Amino acid sequence: MIKNIIFDFGGVVICLDQSQAIRRFEALGLEDAATRLDPYTQQGIFGELEEGKITADDFMTELGKLVGHPVSFEACRHAWVGYCGEVPKRNLAALRELRRQGYRLILLSNTNPFMMDWAESDDFDGEGHGLAHYFDAMYKSYQVGVMKPDEQFFNHVLSSENINPSETLFVDDGKRNVMVASQLGINTFCPVNGADWTQEIYEYLT
Repeated sequence: MIKNIIFDFGGVVICLDQSQAIRRFEALGLEDAATRLDPYTQQGIFGELEEGKITADDFMTELGKLVGHPVSFEACRHAWVGYCGEVPKRNLAALRELRRQGYRLILLSNTNPFMMDWAESDDFDGEGHGLAHYFDAMYKSYQVGVMKPDEQFFNHVLSSENINPSETLFVDDGKRNVMVASQLGINTFCPVNGADWTQEIYEYLT
């Protein structure tokens, strides 16, 4: 019996738009943004940021070196938030309903301080609520110090929450992430980025 649902952020709660993020970083002067940005697991200074190896200030400094001019927090935030193509109201309504039905909702995301500065602000849902309004607990890669698909990230959540993998469903649009979770005994559901999963999820909760 499923008691806990672990949700990915990008591609599940929000729709990912990698091309928009690339355009915004290119506008900052990062000519090879298309080769540096990944929809699931970042590399280089982008990965170091999301893994918590460097701070937001460090990232701004290093990005400034790459583009040849200083970049502000606001400019980096705008570029990173380019990954958000849409925040579907149906998804937020589904999260509220699942919590009402008694499921414990947990966020597990490869993310960074710039993206979360927006997601945890009152601007996130257009109704004055940040992302935390929809979850019982949130685990972010840059704070934990590890990224999916590393099994350490999943084990950290299972241990911190003191939950049983067999009573837990993991929802992520990344096949590698779902595969690792499944190997740990967690039930999994892998909807396509942007797909309407709000009804199909119940097939995994019975």
